[in-house]
Amino acid sequence: MARLGTKWRYTGLAYLFLAPALLLLITFVLYPVMQGFRLSFFQYDPYTQSGEYLGLENYRRMWSDPEFRVALLNSFRYLIVVPIIIVLSLALAVLVEPLIPGIHFFRAAYYIPVVTTMVVVGITWRFIFSEDDGLLNMLLSRWGVIESAIPWMTNHRLVLGTVMMVTIWKGLGYYMVVFIAALRSIPVELIEAAIVDGARPRQLFWRVKLPLLWPAITLVGVISSISALQVFDEIFVMTGGKIREAITLVYYIYETGFDAKIGPQDYGYASAMSVVLFLILVAFTALNLFLMKRGGYGGE
Repeated sequence: MARLGTKWRYTGLAYLFLAPALLLLITFVLYPVMQGFRLSFFQYDPYTQSGEYLGLENYRRMWSDPEFRVALLNSFRYLIVVPIIIVLSLALAVLVEPLIPGIHFFRAAYYIPVVTTMVVVGITWRFIFSEDDGLLNMLLSRWGVIESAIPWMTNHRLVLGTVMMVTIWKGLGYYMVVFIAALRSIPVELIEAAIVDGARPRQLFWRVKLPLLWPAITLVGVISSISALQVFDEIFVMTGGKIREAITLVYYIYETGFDAKIGPQDYGYASAMSVVLFLILVAFTALNLFLMKRGGYGGE
């Protein structure tokens, strides 16, 4: 009994320390999520704080909403950045992981975009991609690659890919750090044994290091996939929603619920789209983890 009482005392003490964080989590995460799910069944007026119950009408409305379909498709298209980020960030990690003189400068240089605010990044790249006097068009024209300026930010077929390039550039440093940590966690004994057995650098990477990096690849894949499906800052800063063919689901949710410039704020419909996005994220994350595990680390 004394041992049981001690266990309960330690458990209670642990929950006492966790209580502030749990309270914040319930207040600012769990409660808003439950409220969003509830509002998805209403036509809600934020000013009078009253709503009319609509049942599943908001969910039915999505399938007849052409802008919702465009936004949802663009969010899935944005997943193209995931394999590119994995490959490029892993390549960077392999390049800067060895402790050689001056390598810390390159690590810091690659990480600077991560800590730079998206507003600064977006405005800078808007100037670079500008059709009239942008740096990129100027260089391409001077090198003889193009004859006329490319409308990177105004052509509806190019703008989404242009924004994707900025997302990739900004995120590489973060995922590079994840892969550097994973490379450092590989047991030195395995590497030394492979070198003794005559493994060349290329064989050492593909046959020893890469299989052991699957947990990190899984982590990067899941995090970057969730980020891609929830992309907002880049679209907001670089396009402002002016090119409707380039809006994403999160941007459309923001417009519907909070941007009074385009019409009356519709919290109910925005909440319904948020619920759909949440279910997509849960399903996609579970599928991603399953496929990664079956394909590499932990597979049969």
